[in-house]
Amino acid sequence: MAILAAEGIGKSFGALVVLDQIHFAVAADEAIGIVGPNGAGKTTLLNVLAGAYGPSSGSVFFKGANVTAAGAAERCRLGVARSHQVPRPFGGMTVFENVLVAATAGGGLRGAPAYARCIDAIELCGMLRLVNRRAESLGLLDRKRLELARALATDPVVLLLDEIGGGLTDAEAGELVAAILQLRQRKIAIVWIEHMVHVLLQVVTRLVCMDAGRVIADGAPAAVMKDAAVIDAYLGQGAA
Repeated sequence: MAILAAEGIGKSFGALVVLDQIHFAVAADEAIGIVGPNGAGKTTLLNVLAGAYGPSSGSVFFKGANVTAAGAAERCRLGVARSHQVPRPFGGMTVFENVLVAATAGGGLRGAPAYARCIDAIELCGMLRLVNRRAESLGLLDRKRLELARALATDPVVLLLDEIGGGLTDAEAGELVAAILQLRQRKIAIVWIEHMVHVLLQVVTRLVCMDAGRVIADGAPAAVMKDAAVIDAYLGQGAA
C-alpha cells in the first residue's frame, strides 16, 4: 500500500497547465528520484504533495486517508516533510534554534524530547560542530545540511527533497548523499528532485521522469535512463 499517493492530480495557474493528470505513489521506505527539464512541473508536484498548493483536480492520499484539503502544516504533523531548493534559514538564530523551531512547530514536541530530536537531526547531518553558529553565517553546503536537519526534526515518514544538491560541488554533494543514505537505513521514504542525476542515482531505487506536466517514464533507474522519451525530453538536451 502506498504511504503517499497522488491520483489524477492537475494543477493550473490561470490558463497555464503545470500538472496534467499525474498518478504517483510512494511506498513506505522507498527512494524515488524525479528528473526532467526545467518547467516540467517537478517542484509543483512536490508542492502539491506537501500541501503548499492545492490541486486544481485530483486527490492526495497519505496512509490511505484523503488529505487533499489539508495544508502544509497539517501534513507536516502527519509525517510529510520537505526541503526547499533555496535554503532560507531564520537569520539571527543559531543552527540549534532553527532546528528547534522545526521540532516544536513542525513536530509538535516540547522540552527534552524536542531537544533530543534536534540533536539527533543535527548530528545525522554532520553539524554538531556548528550547533551554536548563527545560520546566516553558514556557507551553501551547511545551509543545505541545515535545511535537511530542519526537515528531519519534524520526524517525517516521507521526506520530499527539492534539488538539495543544487549549487554544490561533486565532493560537497557526496557529503549530502552520505547523510541521505543514513535516512534510508531509518526507513524514511524519500522523493528527491535533482538535476545532478549521477548524484541522485547513488540513492534512489526508482526513477520518474516528467516533461510538460506529465510523467513520461517511471521504473528502475537504468531502464528509465535508456528510455527514448527521456533521452529526447531531458538527457538529449544536455541537462544532466
